[in-house]
Amino acid sequence: MLLLTFAMIVAAYLIGSISSAILICKMLGLPDPRTTGSHNPGATNVLRISNKFTAGTVLFLDILKGTVPVWSAYFLQIEPLFLGIIGVSACLGHMYPVFFNFRGGKAVATALGALLPIGLGLGALMIMTWVGVAKLTKYSSLAAIVTVSMAPLYVFLLKPLYVYPTLMLSTLIIFRHKDNIVRLLKGTEHKISTKIHFNK
Repeated sequence: MLLLTFAMIVAAYLIGSISSAILICKMLGLPDPRTTGSHNPGATNVLRISNKFTAGTVLFLDILKGTVPVWSAYFLQIEPLFLGIIGVSACLGHMYPVFFNFRGGKAVATALGALLPIGLGLGALMIMTWVGVAKLTKYSSLAAIVTVSMAPLYVFLLKPLYVYPTLMLSTLIIFRHKDNIVRLLKGTEHKISTKIHFNK
């Protein structure tokens, strides 16, 4: 079981290292998301340089990068603590992809995907939290920080067994947003464009 767990950790990192944002932008002849906008290869930045369908595709694939390895490990009956490590490994792959010179994104969508096997109710709560904070403040980064900060509480209320793995993921995502936190405190963080993101 230990060998299988190690193999799943490595596999999760490699899956996480497949940057859908970079690959899709390259396929469509769009700029490298690491060189334009927020310089973050994620769905929000892809939306800035393309359209909702392209960004939605990136978002879906980034979520899958977290869901597939964690759900697979769950069905292989790997212990909850190691499920957390596998989820963190997938996020680390997204943040520091071995296939793209270790220049990746913030892994918010991948973290969401890693937590989805806990239950769709958790996913719904996290999505509602992100949308609520984003609409209220117009800060994508703040919405992500608040959402992952609330995730351990949601998990405690829904399935306490997975609180520690969730804390691991939340800590990693918050750490990855350290520069955003500094800019938020200074008032220099870029806001989401209401026209692009919240039009009906």
